[in-house]
Amino acid sequence: ILDHVSFHMHCGELIALIGPNGAGKSSLFRSILGQMPYTGSIQFQTAAGNRMHPRIGYVPQSPSFDLSDPVSVLDLFVASISNWPIVLPIPKRLKDLVAQCLERVNGLEQLHKQVGALSGGELQRVLLAMALEPVPNILILDEPMSGVDMDGERQLLGLLDEIRTRYDLSVLISTHDFNTLHKMDKVILLKQRVLQMGTPEEVLASQEFQTLFYHPTQKGGETQ
Repeated sequence: ILDHVSFHMHCGELIALIGPNGAGKSSLFRSILGQMPYTGSIQFQTAAGNRMHPRIGYVPQSPSFDLSDPVSVLDLFVASISNWPIVLPIPKRLKDLVAQCLERVNGLEQLHKQVGALSGGELQRVLLAMALEPVPNILILDEPMSGVDMDGERQLLGLLDEIRTRYDLSVLISTHDFNTLHKMDKVILLKQRVLQMGTPEEVLASQEFQTLFYHPTQKGGETQ
């Protein structure tokens, strides 16, 4: 699935992972998350030069929810960060913790909303708040722009920029929305292996990118 993939992420960097369907983006994420076996090594080193196992936050592609499901954002959050049975009254300490987490992403107003009633942007904000508790060293987001309108997309990118600066963490995003790449520090073009890596301008101008995403077609014997 992946062959000799090698790259570096630095603290505070916002990096986009792009590639066609089947390129191995999800497999790479699963390897980093420890959900898929691999050969080779993934290493994390602190600024002091000490190696450690990094804490990783993960935001999956927008999951589907039953719109009639009565579970609230508070219920979902408590179930994910504690062993407290949500069928029982939720103690104040947990409510306060969830509120603090949602405030990190400017999403406090979602606290008591029904999960199935959230918009795409609201759901992404809630999932991001969950991924930031506790604050990770690396934040991975799988297609976070999917199902989000242009205004929500702009807000999400602004929020990610604020988060990576505030916590000095690495952010790795897979995306098919090339219009957002200019917001990134680095872009990695993947198809089983790393074909190109560099600034957005360098990768978008590369022959590898043009070949993958802008195939010439034949029409009337002429290349179009």
